[in-house]
Parts: sequence; structure tokens; C-alpha cells
Amino acid sequence: MRAAVLQEIGQEKLEVLDDVEAVGFGPGRVRIRVRATGLCHSDLSAMSGVLPQPAPFVPGHEGAGEILEVGDGVTHLKAGDRVVVCWLPACGTCPACKRGQTELCLAGFMNAGTPNFRRPGGDVFGFAGTGTFAEEVVVDAGCAVPIPDDVPFDIAALIGCGVTTGLGAALNTADVEAGSSVAVIGCGGVGISAIQGARLKGAAEIVAVDPVASRRESALRFGATKAVSPDELADAKQQVTAGEGFDYVFEVVGKSATARTAYDNTRRGGTLVVVGAGAMDDFLQLNMFELFFDEKRILPSMYGGGDVLRSYERTIALWRAGRIDLEGLITHRVPLTEINEALDQMRTGTALRTCIEI
Repeated sequence: MRAAVLQEIGQEKLEVLDDVEAVGFGPGRVRIRVRATGLCHSDLSAMSGVLPQPAPFVPGHEGAGEILEVGDGVTHLKAGDRVVVCWLPACGTCPACKRGQTELCLAGFMNAGTPNFRRPGGDVFGFAGTGTFAEEVVVDAGCAVPIPDDVPFDIAALIGCGVTTGLGAALNTADVEAGSSVAVIGCGGVGISAIQGARLKGAAEIVAVDPVASRRESALRFGATKAVSPDELADAKQQVTAGEGFDYVFEVVGKSATARTAYDNTRRGGTLVVVGAGAMDDFLQLNMFELFFDEKRILPSMYGGGDVLRSYERTIALWRAGRIDLEGLITHRVPLTEINEALDQMRTGTALRTCIEI
């Protein structure tokens, strides 16, 4: 089968190969025919080494498709079922799951060290234990979440990561208060989803911050009340909050520099939500006096900060009701053979989300 493979960490281009085999099928596992997958910035971070991932590997973790085959013991799925790929499934038995913090379950991360694919030259891993830049993938049954027949594969793919992460940051982690002021730094697919979440919660002012003009324009269509470049943020803070700072600031870039900017633009007693996935050697510096004196809450948000399955259901319900726009997030579509074009679209910021049709 075909799959896009990164041979070594640090390479900028993927090789689309047709000699890749999905492996690991057996009890408790399912084989999925991938129909659509989104390109998430985390895929680029894994390729560059910002996020740890053994190579060679097949990127992609935001996918949807249909079940081809189920292993022994799998009773909730059958061949032909439409599913979204969940890269962070909950085991249900670990301490985090028992506390209701299923987004902190580490069971899914354990799969990242087991090869999902094989080529004549040896084993190939799947990013985050999945690897959806492939025609087929084999995953634990818990990674395959059934979706209704009326949800298109491209929409379902977005729900698998970016939309769930951004919406959940606003709805679950921050629990944005109606009438509040919000700033979102980084307006790709995840940031736009955070903007939609803040709008749903009734935020009065939502300032989108991004260096790319097209993304700023998109943010206004999705619910931002103002869109500025990073060097205009200080003026926006003055205009919207009289210089006090925003009630909520979402950092959706994953860098200490933007996290520090987000902190500085959060009002005293306000909330900074860290959504972006950054590097282990990129440190955010705060002094102990400001940490105590300003009483700003710093809330990391992992995969939307809530129960993933409930978040999926909520997102589908909101989409059906016309309360959120998911179709509009897909600004580009390419076949798997043009995956490197999609990477360029992500790197330059010209795409909110590129859908890879497989």
C-alpha cells in the first residue's frame, strides 16, 4: 500500500512509497482504510524533532476512515463502520482515567514505540501510535471511534485532533466566561477552533493575533471581533482592555516567546491557556514575584482538556446545529501524492487545514 514516510528526523520532505505494509493486526486491534486526514502542526514538529518520535515514521494522527477488519475480542466495531482515529485513547483503568482526566492517560503514548508499519528495509513507526498518512493503519480498537453516517470523512478527520483541541481549550480548560475579553495567539486550525469556542461561550471581545494576513481575515469570519499582527497586539490590548490585559489569552503556537507574550497580555487574575505543543528544551521564564503578585492562572490544555469521546460527540452536535463551522476550516485539499505541497502550505501559513484525500 501507499504511505508517506519520513526517513530521518530533520528532513523536510516525505517520500510517498508503495511498498509499505500495515502490521500488528490481532486480538483487540482493528484495521482501518483511511479516507481523509488533516495535516496538523504537530506532524511538522515531529518531523523536525521538536516532538519526540522514532524514525522512520509515517506522520499523521488526524484521520478518519472505515473499518476493514476487527480482531478477536472487538465487539463494538465491525467491518464497514465509519470511524475517527483517536491518537490518545483512554484505557479506563489508570489513575488519570479513574479521576476523570482521560486526556492525561498515557496508554496511547505507549503505542508510539511499537512499529505500525513495515517495509522491505525494516520497521516503520506511526506518529503518535497511528500514522494516518497511509492508505491503511492498524491500531488498538480504542483508537477507532464510531461516527454517524452523516459526518463526512474530512470533517471527522478534523474532529480527531485540531478542532477537539481548540474548542476544548475554550470550553473545557478555560471555561470562558460570557462577556469576557479573549486574545488568541496563533490562528491556524487549532487557534480558529479556540476562537469558535470562545464565541460559543459568549466572549464579548475576541482578538486574533497572527503574522499571516490571510489567517487574520479568516479569524474574523469565524468569530473574532478584531484581528491584528503580533506587533499590533499592544495597541489592541489598550483599545480593548484599556491596558489592563485580557481576561483569557490562548497561546496556540508552542513557543516560550509567545507564551511569555501571552502571559504579559493577560490581566492580573486572568487566565493564560497553553495550547501549543512545544519542545522539551524551550523554557518559559517567570520570576517568583510576578507569579505571586499577579495571580495569573496558567492552564495547559492537553487535547482539549476533557473527555475525548464526549468532546467528539459535542463537536458533532454543534456542527449539525450550525453553531460551529468545520467545512470552512479546510482551505486546501491534496491527494497523498502531493503531501509535500501540503507541508509547504502549513509552513507558510497559507492553510488553516489541508485535507489529504487518500
